[in-house]
Amino acid sequence: MDFSLVAQAFDTLRIAPPSRLILLEAQTLASAHVPPYPPDAPALVIGVNSRELALQIQAMLLTTYPKEHLVSVTESGKWEEKMVGELENSGASDFVCWFVPPLGEGTSFESFAEIVAHLRAPDGCPWDREQTHETLRKHLLEEAYEAISAIDSGDFDEMREEFGDLLLQIVLQSQIAGEEGQFNTNQVIHGIHSKIVRRHPHVFGDLKLEGVDGVLANWERLKEAERKDNGQKEKGLLDGIPLALPALSQAQEYQDRAARLGFDWPEIEGVLEKIAEEIEEVRQATNEEELISELGDLFFALVNLARWKKVDAESALRETNAKFKKRFGYVEQGAKEQGRNLSELSLDEMESLWQEAKGRRG
Repeated sequence: MDFSLVAQAFDTLRIAPPSRLILLEAQTLASAHVPPYPPDAPALVIGVNSRELALQIQAMLLTTYPKEHLVSVTESGKWEEKMVGELENSGASDFVCWFVPPLGEGTSFESFAEIVAHLRAPDGCPWDREQTHETLRKHLLEEAYEAISAIDSGDFDEMREEFGDLLLQIVLQSQIAGEEGQFNTNQVIHGIHSKIVRRHPHVFGDLKLEGVDGVLANWERLKEAERKDNGQKEKGLLDGIPLALPALSQAQEYQDRAARLGFDWPEIEGVLEKIAEEIEEVRQATNEEELISELGDLFFALVNLARWKKVDAESALRETNAKFKKRFGYVEQGAKEQGRNLSELSLDEMESLWQEAKGRRG
């Protein structure tokens, strides 16, 4: 990089170079999908010398910066401020630089990792300093379920907040591990980065695969090869699925993995026939043990139908649970408005209120 261009850019801006600055050549950003630097640091992009390059970098910036974020554009000894959303025409000569001011405090992963480390420091929070992997286990589980609930609600503000709470659990666990010499946050990131690249040779390599089924089958082959290369004891295909998963999710994962290697019905008619068969076996169950077994088989067959229809069984049931809760709440409220207890309503009266609730699309 020609550092004289840096001095020239700041001379044009009539400001001193900041003590912290990210320097980037425009051509190196052409293939970036998100800014490859912490956005809470100022950045200077040098050599935006074509409209095509300007459009590519603008699209990359818009993934992180609001379109109203002001950028100083220098060209031919002059400068002007433009919003990120207006940068598409700011690339007309060999020397065009964009000075991108910081997005704001606390907007980078690095700054977040720092405040988590501060919480655990001697001058940090007594509660956070006491935590261990084991004491945080329940919080990790709770935050994961709250994030799922936010997804189910479709409330994007709630999703953003819950994803932040979940991220805190991951970074806090990694910070504790780093203090104990087990691993650190960078190693966690490097590990998943390497795994993603390794398991996507059709994206980051030259392998050609046909559709999603081809990708998933290759994924299982790669995982098997990794286990052998690492000298791990050979496991069954389904052994890597957590036993702690909710039963519907676990069933669907079992079926998904088996299907990737061809253990599946050739047509959906076989799935539907299996459901009918399991319903009949439930009818014919003669004792509680048989009934439990046959109901389990029926649930499993219904999950298979959901898989065939590309529906997440766990989410579908959670949505129905929420719908039932809302409608039943309407029935309870109807009883209160009549000055009666719910138990005093007849089944026909409750059904009438239930139908009203359905009519409200609740």
